[in-house]
Amino acid sequence: MRFQHTSSYDATVEQVHAMLTNPDWRRRVGEAQGVVSSDVTVTPQGEGCRIVIDQVQNTAGLPAIAKKIAGDTTRAVVTEVWTSPTSGTLEILAPGKPTRAVGTVSLVADGDRTRHVTDLEVTVKVPLVGGRLENVMADNIGRGLEVEQAVGVAWLEGERS
Repeated sequence: MRFQHTSSYDATVEQVHAMLTNPDWRRRVGEAQGVVSSDVTVTPQGEGCRIVIDQVQNTAGLPAIAKKIAGDTTRAVVTEVWTSPTSGTLEILAPGKPTRAVGTVSLVADGDRTRHVTDLEVTVKVPLVGGRLENVMADNIGRGLEVEQAVGVAWLEGERS
């Protein structure tokens, strides 16, 4: 299933990119999302960078069918590869689970604001219930991105203070 989310920030593309590639900000997002544990690695690559977030997430609140597959916690490995300050790829995997989200991320200048666009194809390969689980996964990703945006707005406010 296709999933798209847009976050908006009162900041320049450069400021938002600097925030997105800051390991301290990524850790703060994980804390706000309530992850059990998180390991963040940011590696420069040419004009961009590679960000790997290996985290354990609590599955409380997920439907029973999803918890049956995921368990009480699940590991998610989020990999962003920014090829430039404005575009990159995103992959979310749960090792050992039949789930995957893959797509693109981009930063778009919008006057004195910046839009952070996430466009993914979410796949859950489970017979009969895969489509339902894709919706659950997309909803979970969306809630995570909403928390990320709230942390980002506060972070950027602090940068300007």
